[in-house]
Amino acid sequence: MRGTFAAGLRIEWRFLHELASYAMQWRELAARAIEPNVFYEPSFALAAAPVLGEGVGAVMVWSGLVPARLLGFFPARIERRRYGIAALPVLVGWTHPYGPLGTPLVDAENAATVLRAWLDFVVSEPQLPKLLLMPFLPVAGRFASALAQALGERQIAFFGRQERALLMPAAGRADYLVRAISKKKRKELHRQHNRLAESGDVRVVNATNLSEVETRLEEFFVLEAAGWKGRAGTSARAKSEITGFMCSAVVALAAEGKAQISRLCVNEKAIAVLVTLRSGETAWSWKIAYDEDYARFSPGVQIMLDLTQQLLADATVERVDSCAAAEHPMIDHIWRERLALADRLINLAAGAPFGFTIGCALEASRRSAIGLAKRMRDIMQRR
Repeated sequence: MRGTFAAGLRIEWRFLHELASYAMQWRELAARAIEPNVFYEPSFALAAAPVLGEGVGAVMVWSGLVPARLLGFFPARIERRRYGIAALPVLVGWTHPYGPLGTPLVDAENAATVLRAWLDFVVSEPQLPKLLLMPFLPVAGRFASALAQALGERQIAFFGRQERALLMPAAGRADYLVRAISKKKRKELHRQHNRLAESGDVRVVNATNLSEVETRLEEFFVLEAAGWKGRAGTSARAKSEITGFMCSAVVALAAEGKAQISRLCVNEKAIAVLVTLRSGETAWSWKIAYDEDYARFSPGVQIMLDLTQQLLADATVERVDSCAAAEHPMIDHIWRERLALADRLINLAAGAPFGFTIGCALEASRRSAIGLAKRMRDIMQRR
């Protein structure tokens, strides 16, 4: 699927497994994006594609220059029976449990033009659905503003609104933790740290180079599998393809200076491991695991406090996404800012308000059914 639109832009739809040869242009776009998304960078997305990207393609917007520059990357999959109705397919932006952000990569200097060209391409391409669902998009910010401008009067419905913890200290870096955490809680955490130190030398060690990253990531897998996720069968180690993808993605990002693995150690034993990813001025606290035998010392909180101090000391980091669920009982009490996200259902079919109304009703029903199934599962697991 290809076309030429405003300002001579060239646009095409390609499947993810075909895109490795464009990694250089893709990586350059990520560095120029109006808002970064490490999960859509080639090092991460190409590693995830064989495991979590079945049927996923991307609308790619190219400049009309020679050589052409990649100006927009919009990954999505066509879900033909999302609502059990073949006559109502949906084009769904690509997210998954290991990539909880759906912001496409859009060239900052040409955002409005690129977004309009992307939408026009989807509208004109007969093989692409005209009902578009964009999950996990920021409610506010530069991308949200540019998207709203490009959409104009098109019909939009919001689903799945949530707010997750965000570290965005602005000018208040020096005393951020003092303001964020109560004196009583800080005293308790300090007491726990001192008690932990009675067991041996306590320190946080960071790994960023390739020779260490893969080894330290294995420690994460071991700790996670030994905890509640292992007992629930949901740890990364439960599926070899997931561990393979994670290793490939983190190692590839580390080669670009975009991944760090922090370990809270007692002597040489890691009792908590935290994986942080980065793109531009944004970082993501991506994955954390800890040894439950040390739970009384709050190792997850201790390593997160250390990471927070590191990030606050680095003036090149403007914000850090926790990647955590809304109202998370640990990180919400350390990072006080919030990243507001929502899923946008967008009608791209001209003159079809009734079809969009049906789509909204079906989407709401689908989410209610999934929510009910999860609540029933939780009830059964507690018995």
